[in-house]
Amino acid sequence: MTATIIDGNIISQQIRDEVRADVGRLRASGIEPGLAVVLVGDNPASVSYVKGKTKDAAEAGIRSETIRLSAEISQEDLLGLVADLNQDARWHGVLVQLPLPPQINESLVTAAVAVEKDVDGLHPVNVGRLFRGEPALLPCTPHGVKQMLMRSGHDPGGKHVVICGRSNLVGKPLAGLMMQKAPGANATVTVCHTGTPDLARFTLQADILVAVMGRPRAITASMVREGAVVIDVGVNRIPDPTKKSGGRLVGDVDFDAVAEKAAAITPVPGGVGPMTRAMLLYNTVLAASGGPTKSERSAHDVKRAGPP
Repeated sequence: MTATIIDGNIISQQIRDEVRADVGRLRASGIEPGLAVVLVGDNPASVSYVKGKTKDAAEAGIRSETIRLSAEISQEDLLGLVADLNQDARWHGVLVQLPLPPQINESLVTAAVAVEKDVDGLHPVNVGRLFRGEPALLPCTPHGVKQMLMRSGHDPGGKHVVICGRSNLVGKPLAGLMMQKAPGANATVTVCHTGTPDLARFTLQADILVAVMGRPRAITASMVREGAVVIDVGVNRIPDPTKKSGGRLVGDVDFDAVAEKAAAITPVPGGVGPMTRAMLLYNTVLAASGGPTKSERSAHDVKRAGPP
């Protein structure tokens, strides 16, 4: 068996097109969606991510601004800026790029962003709503995974979804999404982690296997059953002397070997990454439309990715 590739570039473009159409309708009604991005320090990866996010926003017709701050900023000053952005009606979405310098408590900053502007979907209230099955601004990567599965014809309903990873950013919220009694969910969910003995005993049971471990090629072919759907969330840089940069990106899955057993698989790069960025645009436009609690539909609706 050779796996079908679940192409994140193609699926994310579908979502971008839908978002762009929604932006046009909002602008016609007098609403200009706005996204404020706060970048603290000059971490190269963060700088690159933010540049990509603002480019995406511009292409979708969303007004965006990046506020660059010194890595030495105090927690008090950063929280003050977030409070100002919360009050500024120009911005429907506020995103503070993670990670933050060691003198900053990331949890406090995440919780300081107004719930209705939390386009990262990381505020404790939005996370709580997610687990309760209530409308919420959802974390971008887990929601992107859900959209990938549904739009590629792999409905998790009735399936056994095994998630390898328990991070607050992906593993836990994805488990919460998949277990809901709702379209695009209704799965039996197992969460594995670094403390799980005999990991393969669980991964071999998966109809849908999600790897979010932060370890290059941690999921090998012997850990995947024939015909499984494999979603690789990992992004790891490994040395590669054949590349001009001296390295290349790989996922948490041994792609070449696993692709010979799986029914479908996401590549790295070009898989989950583009979906994460697309769902940020989705959340920004959803917030500009009045938010999920004021929308005619739930943010969990996966029939299309964009506010009504």
